[in-house]
Amino acid sequence: MRRTTALGSAGTLIAGTLVVGALAAPAANADSNRQLRDAESIGVAVAAARAAQSGIDWQDCPEDWGLEKPIQCGWVTVPVDYAKPNGKKIKIAVDRIGATGTPAERQGALLYNPGGPGGSGLRFPRRVTTKNAIWANTAKAYDFVGFDPRGVGHSAPISCADPTEFVKGPKADPVPDTEADKLAQRKLAAEYADGCAERSGDILPYINTLNTARDLDVVRAALGEKKLNYVGVSYGTYLGAVYGTLFPGHVRRMVLDSVVNPSTRKIWYEVNLDQDIAFEGRLKDWMAWVAQNDAAYHLGDTYEEVRQQWETLRAAAKKEPLGGKVGPAELVGFFQNAPYYDSMWKPVAEAWSAYAAGDPQPLIDSAASDPSDVAGNTSAENGNAVYTAVECNDNRWPTSWRKWDRDNSRLHEQYPFMTWSNAWMNLPCATWSAPRQTAVQVKTGKGLPPVLIAQSERDAATPYAGAVELHKRFKGSRLITEKDAGSHGITNLLNPCLNTKVEAYLVGGKLDATDQTCAPHATPKP
Repeated sequence: MRRTTALGSAGTLIAGTLVVGALAAPAANADSNRQLRDAESIGVAVAAARAAQSGIDWQDCPEDWGLEKPIQCGWVTVPVDYAKPNGKKIKIAVDRIGATGTPAERQGALLYNPGGPGGSGLRFPRRVTTKNAIWANTAKAYDFVGFDPRGVGHSAPISCADPTEFVKGPKADPVPDTEADKLAQRKLAAEYADGCAERSGDILPYINTLNTARDLDVVRAALGEKKLNYVGVSYGTYLGAVYGTLFPGHVRRMVLDSVVNPSTRKIWYEVNLDQDIAFEGRLKDWMAWVAQNDAAYHLGDTYEEVRQQWETLRAAAKKEPLGGKVGPAELVGFFQNAPYYDSMWKPVAEAWSAYAAGDPQPLIDSAASDPSDVAGNTSAENGNAVYTAVECNDNRWPTSWRKWDRDNSRLHEQYPFMTWSNAWMNLPCATWSAPRQTAVQVKTGKGLPPVLIAQSERDAATPYAGAVELHKRFKGSRLITEKDAGSHGITNLLNPCLNTKVEAYLVGGKLDATDQTCAPHATPKP
């Protein structure tokens, strides 16, 4: 779940094409909304049948989408409200590149979601055009298909704030010094929630994981695929888990990488609290690596010395924002990249090292927003809007400020790096005006095949317990653990142990008889 700068803090996704086939998919849960869910199940069947009949009119992609030939783009029409399949419609942007192997090798389409909520999957086919070696054999078997989920990018995008104002810095320090600081952040969060309702009101209640999973099934049908082949990363794992629960008989192969804990108790308030703890642990891993490489970075030769350098930097930016642009909120927004991704260990350390050596510009350039980047800022604001809408709409959230204050104050004492940033980013859900869903009880349904789960042991954004929980819920699944590693999104990293197992599953349908452990991918070298 990629986080971006938000509010006053840094925080930062098809099968039988006949109606009867779609109707075979069970409704989500037998609860007070059962009648609505049944209507939505019928609506999915109707929309999927229409999509199967019309297909996708593939064309060269628009120039400003940044997708080179031979990637093609198209649209799939879906209802805004699946309970009203004849009502208002939106179009989902999709793209594809054909399988590179022989006709005999081709196994259909492979769909991809990179996470978020709010991430675009349209760059997935570029793993072929950029000759990504990890995916070369899989690309022989499948068309690589990406899409913008509803609300994202080119798929009826939503907004909650003016993009220029959204990215403007420096923002207030996310760690409050006084009750007045907390009150100011609460006001910003409530204003953001109101902005979502004002700027995206008509479609806002329908931006949720359930509807995105339904869209995914309509896309499957539009592609002419009897069953879904899918790779989901981060939030994409929760989307996949919900899809597998709603449409178990429509799944052919599914890889879920870096898993959101699907427990209804965890979605989404506690998922974010768990992140705060995990980020602190992975930050320590990175800072220990910086200390081990003190000859390169000169930031201290012990974890404690490096951590003190961070505290000193943070305090200096609070007193006087770097370049007038980078305060503590912006620093957290940049530095959190290192706990997220091992690929960011060196860039963050290098910018920090330059600052310590007397050159603050690399750090300022990396952490500050760029008002002139209109497209980038619009995308960032849109991504955050979808993130907020999906998480707020998916389940009930605490509305009591006392609970938010108590939980985050307690966590901050031991896990100060991300706790308050994360809290302010999610606080709009406390005053959210759109109707809430009841979180899906993720479980194994009739026809669900074995699912492959991949997880690094020390992942910060999606802690390891989430993979264990999903593994329990999806019977017959296999869990591959990358031991002593913590990068987020590991199926696109070079680790032959993991790469060969994922490829064997996607290309040959082969799974190990038991869960497996892989040694970690290579640690970055300065």
